Amino acid sequence: MIYDCAIIGGGPAGLSAALVLGRSKRNTLLFDDDEGRNLVTREAHGFLTRDGIQPAELKKLGRKDVAKYDCVQLKKNQIINIERISESHYRLDTDDGETFHSIKLIIAAGLKEELPNIPDIEKFYGTSLFSCPYCDGWELQHQPLAIIADKMVYDLAKKVYTWSKDLAVFTNGIGRLEEGEKAKLESKGIRVYEDIIDGLEGESGQLRSVRLEDGTLVDRVGGFTTPLWSHSTPFAKQLGCKLNDHGGILTDAYGRTNVWNVYAAGDASLIVPSQLVIAAGEGSAAGIGVNGDLTNEYFDTE
Repeated sequence: MIYDCAIIGGGPAGLSAALVLGRSKRNTLLFDDDEGRNLVTREAHGFLTRDGIQPAELKKLGRKDVAKYDCVQLKKNQIINIERISESHYRLDTDDGETFHSIKLIIAAGLKEELPNIPDIEKFYGTSLFSCPYCDGWELQHQPLAIIADKMVYDLAKKVYTWSKDLAVFTNGIGRLEEGEKAKLESKGIRVYEDIIDGLEGESGQLRSVRLEDGTLVDRVGGFTTPLWSHSTPFAKQLGCKLNDHGGILTDAYGRTNVWNVYAAGDASLIVPSQLVIAAGEGSAAGIGVNGDLTNEYFDTE
């Protein structure tokens, strides 16, 4: 059987695309191995009607919605290879030896992230140390916060200043502030530490202080950092998809990439801003793009 569409990734983007295609009566495969990067987060914010929901619960509810449409099949497999068979369809191989065929592909697998090389940072990430002020800034408002960044230091500090004026910036001996940026931050009462970070202290995921290489302890109860984001699958590169300025997969308004029959949605496409509600909207648009193209191709075929 050749399916109409295979979706790689079952987060908000993939599930939204599957919902659109299910309601469009398209035979669809949704592959999801439950490795989403936001699963380390206790609460997800900014998703209308679901503000504060656990990411796993949001996924559970999304799967329940999609399950109403029997033309959509959820596969808890990992795709390990995609090969273009012809102009008309692709072959997808899974980690357990299964093979599937599909006309269209939607890459919605999201991103993987590499945290800054700081001892113990993973113990606090997702609990009191986060990457997105729009997602978690409200919960940390007015508190003494750390900005731990080796890139986009100034921009991140400016954003977080909206929620708290008690900020300390840590560049870990790597990050660089442009001429005048350090003075601008300090003029706002933001302390800047350019020393190497020796580690983070706290208990049960709750940050208590940042320890510098010389032993100095800077009391902080939470903060934000800048992980290095990259695609969680190699398929965009392997299939020849062009990337945008942020490293995301370049698409039009309906998720179409430069590669015929390949679409992308969510964080894999945007990189920034990384928001669940935006990813869901992107997935819906990609689903509409796929269904519209299938419809047009059917009527244009002689």
